[in-house]
Amino acid sequence: MLNAYGGHILRVDLTSGSIRREKTDPAYMLNVIGGRGLNSTRLYEELQRDCDPLAAENMLLIGVGPLTGTLLSASAFMTISGKSPLTGILGDSAAGGFFGAELKLAGYDQVVMTGRCEKPSYLYIADDHAEIRDASHLWGKDIWQTTAAIRKDINDNAAQVAAIGPAGENLVKYATVACNNSRMCGRTGMGCLFGAKQLKAVAVRGKGRLTVADPLGYLDLCRELDQKIMAHPEYEKRNALGSTLLMKALNGIGILPTDHFQRGLCEYVDRVSGETLAEKFKVKNKSCFNCNLHCSRYYLAGGTEAEGPEFETLCSYTSRIGNHDLEFGLKMNAFLNRMGIDSLSSGETIGWAMECVQRGLLDKDDFDGLDFTWGNCQTVEKLLGMIIRREGIGDLFAEGTRSLARHFGKGSGEYAFHVKGLDMICGDPRGIKAFGLTYAIASRGGDHLRAEPFFELTERYDEAEQRWGVRDIADRLSDNGKAILVEHTERQALLTDCLTMCKNIGLSMDILDFDFASRLLIAGTGLKFTPEKVDDALKGVIDRDRKMNIDFGVTAEQDTLPKRFTHEPLKEGGSKGQVVPIGRMVKAYYKAKGWNGQGIPQD
Repeated sequence: MLNAYGGHILRVDLTSGSIRREKTDPAYMLNVIGGRGLNSTRLYEELQRDCDPLAAENMLLIGVGPLTGTLLSASAFMTISGKSPLTGILGDSAAGGFFGAELKLAGYDQVVMTGRCEKPSYLYIADDHAEIRDASHLWGKDIWQTTAAIRKDINDNAAQVAAIGPAGENLVKYATVACNNSRMCGRTGMGCLFGAKQLKAVAVRGKGRLTVADPLGYLDLCRELDQKIMAHPEYEKRNALGSTLLMKALNGIGILPTDHFQRGLCEYVDRVSGETLAEKFKVKNKSCFNCNLHCSRYYLAGGTEAEGPEFETLCSYTSRIGNHDLEFGLKMNAFLNRMGIDSLSSGETIGWAMECVQRGLLDKDDFDGLDFTWGNCQTVEKLLGMIIRREGIGDLFAEGTRSLARHFGKGSGEYAFHVKGLDMICGDPRGIKAFGLTYAIASRGGDHLRAEPFFELTERYDEAEQRWGVRDIADRLSDNGKAILVEHTERQALLTDCLTMCKNIGLSMDILDFDFASRLLIAGTGLKFTPEKVDDALKGVIDRDRKMNIDFGVTAEQDTLPKRFTHEPLKEGGSKGQVVPIGRMVKAYYKAKGWNGQGIPQD
């Protein structure tokens, strides 16, 4: 029996219904660690490159890390991967909650699904038993209803469910998968991939137990991590506000997306901030499995009761689209989570439409009579329903911003803020240069979580010089040394995804380094995870991801940012006058990676 690992890979052919278990190979895991690293490598080795993302040939993977389900705090995540229906390149998304730990306790490190169910179905896993069950009675239900119905079906309220809503069923290209109703695998359309396979959900119940190689040594390391988390200077604020603390923080430095990135300052930020949410609407804190930072929030707002929202959803449905009404933003958070739709990608389609109307490029006649003026909540709510049902103009919006701009033309592509088809997050890169580089080079598109170089916001200049030899790395407005920082934090971000640990703790709070991770892995698994071996594994996964994306058609020319961020300086606030010199930053990044001038890894 492998220590810490679940010990098995579950392979499911949804077409034939055949299911088999394979033993986890420890030699293989030394080269991939687990979680996202395991998923990405499996895709690299087995995925047919030219398959349509919605075809049966596409793969759907769920991976958990080697330490998930143990005493290690903040290690509750799981990752879903496949070829993205939204972008056509590598797709994956992670979520916390309790599903990952439950899958591990059932004895699995990964679930590999291929093919397509003949009718709506769900996969039920209970320890060494797995079966495909009829989900015809669940088709059309929202995520909360689906989760409750499956638990009733199997007569087990402790079962953990990863489910899609109507958006995934109707193949909205940015549909999500939800764990525990509100922990969203939000990005790259993994919910659409579920829907394409007629897979409504995966339900799991694990009653096994995990062992670790060195129980006392591992316990000491877990306690050390707990102390680091509790002693962190941001602990209290993160506990109180979660990621919504970023609303006022980013506004304070002039990079809070307002009116679709036309401004970085929001004059009404106090009305829609995390602080206001906590003061007026939060009922209690919530946390993922075995985490001592209870950063999620359960709220009541009018007739809405839900968990969240995270910063990206809060910003996407307030300042990014010109909405002053916090209660409406909270209502949309609950609706999106129940229907299974990504707040960032849906929010970007709305912001794009509003700016196109503002600039006279498009009008009501282009949008089935919908009035896309800034902050028009009636239009937003109506459109979202149309997107989920793929009704009228909603059918075009369900394809994503890149597709919308290509359809309408008229110069609207200049205002479609995506990279490689994945819509950008709510942080204006003009005032956070390393994040801008991350958006440009991230292997799944316009994303910050592939590196999240939070250190550039710290102003810890002496530490920057000590760690990397460049003081400017701690200056968010400088591009000097940012390639070094991104190359480092890209590996650190992947490390958290391989362990399936929360990035808010492991990366943003800068708690997990390679040496500490190595000691955790050795004590947990007993395998020879030296710091050098861990680093080699991480570099190998990143290189394979790049090679796979090149096979999908990604080129160096696509490692860039929309024109607004490279040519239009911010006009006010703490980042006034700033743009992103992305060309030279990407070249420096390639050099730091050891890739050639076209961004191709060298064997």
